[in-house]
Amino acid sequence: MVLLTSRVSVEMVQKTAAIGAPVMVAVSAPTALAVRTAEAAGITLTAIARNDGFEVFTHQGRVAADCAPEIIDVVA
Repeated sequence: MVLLTSRVSVEMVQKTAAIGAPVMVAVSAPTALAVRTAEAAGITLTAIARNDGFEVFTHQGRVAADCAPEIIDVVA
């Protein structure tokens, strides 16, 4: 897993794919191109991670919503 404290850019997604990490978590929002790139690379992208929850942007199947459904917002 890669944890980012900055905005999710396409470059950060490419670096994550290069090291083979299947999951990215960021405190900030991703760019539209970063979301498309993560989707194509098979990376689960979660962002806007806060104490009260986070949003899942790609490959939602890797996140177990039944564990804590009140803190997860799946972006369609």
